Amino acid sequence: MITQTLRQHAEQQFADELEQLEKSDTRQRPTHWALSPWAVATYLMGGTLANGFEVSAKYIGNRRLIETAIATLATDRGLLLFGVPGTAKSWVSEHLAAAISGDSTLLVQGTAGTSEEQLRYGWNYAELLAKGPSPAALVASPIMRAMTTGKIARVEELTRIPADVQDTLITLLSEKTLPIPELGIETQALRGFNIIATANNRDKGINELSSALKRRFNTVVLPVPSSEDDEVAIVSKRVNELGRALQLPGEPPALKEVRRVVRIFRELRNGQTEDGKTRLKVSSATLSTAEAISVLNSGLALAGHFGDGVLRAADIAASLTGAIVKDPIQDAIVWSEYQETVIKERSDWKDLYRACKEQP
Repeated sequence: MITQTLRQHAEQQFADELEQLEKSDTRQRPTHWALSPWAVATYLMGGTLANGFEVSAKYIGNRRLIETAIATLATDRGLLLFGVPGTAKSWVSEHLAAAISGDSTLLVQGTAGTSEEQLRYGWNYAELLAKGPSPAALVASPIMRAMTTGKIARVEELTRIPADVQDTLITLLSEKTLPIPELGIETQALRGFNIIATANNRDKGINELSSALKRRFNTVVLPVPSSEDDEVAIVSKRVNELGRALQLPGEPPALKEVRRVVRIFRELRNGQTEDGKTRLKVSSATLSTAEAISVLNSGLALAGHFGDGVLRAADIAASLTGAIVKDPIQDAIVWSEYQETVIKERSDWKDLYRACKEQP
């Protein structure tokens, strides 16, 4: 039976690009790095190689931010990617690990239930009870495996991890050593090991990082796209990629529909229309670039499976409402006022106004 994965890892999806970069990369590579820092930046930002091969852009934004992140990983400091939700922190983290280590799977997903064992190591309790503490009974965490192989480990949503568990990383980052007192030994990191952590500043009830842990990281803030054109380019690219990966039957969305969704999100995020003439109430929802991508993908699924395959206003109206109205009272007022004061007044948005009004 042939199975198809729903989502490939970055090193699988872009294997051809990584192979071409490795072949053409003549610059100095840090120990255990698959590519030089210059080639890693080219992989993230896109470019044309000497042999004419086109490398696609994985991140659309300020190149210096990516260069700073890569340079950090070549030192002994960890990298913290920080910003509001939907600014591609996880996306950048995954692609950095894929380009540097050829392996983006050494991942710890941070939650309120993340334990110290998930960051350090655990035990095979059947083996432990039968033979006592031994290397065979040890279950290495992704970070421990990264240390022993000289690779990049990833910790997603660091601020969702309880503070006492977060501080487990202090020894790992400062000493590059993981003590195993039960066995009287320690694991020392090989060159090339480092940690990329991500955190966002919009979560309620997050666990602040201790000052001791913050000092072990170099923080790179990933901003929201600076211009509407940049955000439209990001959304269009990701929607097309995800549409192919999910085999959605609809056609790629017209640029007009992408731009409308992006503009709605930007205006409700910023509290004013793009021309600055009208002040708006701000939604409590994140309304990130990632949310815009989700709205358009949902619309494509509706158009493909229940329509003629062409994305129209009626296909995105339902998803728009779901993305914007997170608080059923406050956000419903914000969205209703936006429809009446902005969408209704734009002559080429009449179809979207009618579609939104028809939503239950």
